[in-house]
Amino acid sequence: MIHIAIDGPSGAGKSSLAKGLAARLGINYLDTGALYRTVGYAARERGIRPDDRKAVADMLGSVSVEAAFENGKQMMYLDGKPLGDAIRQHEISSYASAVSAIPEVRAFLLETQRDIARRESVVMDGRDIGTVVLPKADVKIFLTASAEVRAKRRFDELQQKGDKTPYAQILAETKQRDKQDSERTIAPLKQAADAVLLDTSDDTVKQSVDAILAIVRRKLG
Repeated sequence: MIHIAIDGPSGAGKSSLAKGLAARLGINYLDTGALYRTVGYAARERGIRPDDRKAVADMLGSVSVEAAFENGKQMMYLDGKPLGDAIRQHEISSYASAVSAIPEVRAFLLETQRDIARRESVVMDGRDIGTVVLPKADVKIFLTASAEVRAKRRFDELQQKGDKTPYAQILAETKQRDKQDSERTIAPLKQAADAVLLDTSDDTVKQSVDAILAIVRRKLG
């Protein structure tokens, strides 16, 4: 089996590049961020503040979060119901970031991620895949890009969906999320010692996937 860990800050292109890499390699891609988005979504639906550790932790005992691969696409289920794009709402990003800093949430989802890796080859992306979830991954890559580039990517994505959130707001939120993710005490965002750093600021998606694939081939032969 092959296990590839891709980490990096929000907007670095982890999901798009991990999906592209998985497709080129012919293995499954697990978007771990979708797991945290699902927990964040559950908290919002229940009127729970995402930074209320006790309330969120108590909620975990009454929710079921599952990931399934259907025709090569990852689907998220909450209490047996498919969520589709509901977890991709802009507001859910902040919820996901907040709940991911709660130890009970990370423990709740950690075994789910590892169980999938035990069963099959997989590409996973997140913020602590190479350092915590899959510390023995065959290949570890840390993606990065400037905050301005990442905010512009998110702005363009939201514009296509009809969301008119101003660029300045998205940039401020991007910088705040970077600070929150890197300074949290539980599984902070950081590059694994044996991860390869790749800056995608000036590259297209195809160029970035090609670069990652070249790294994988060098590592695995």
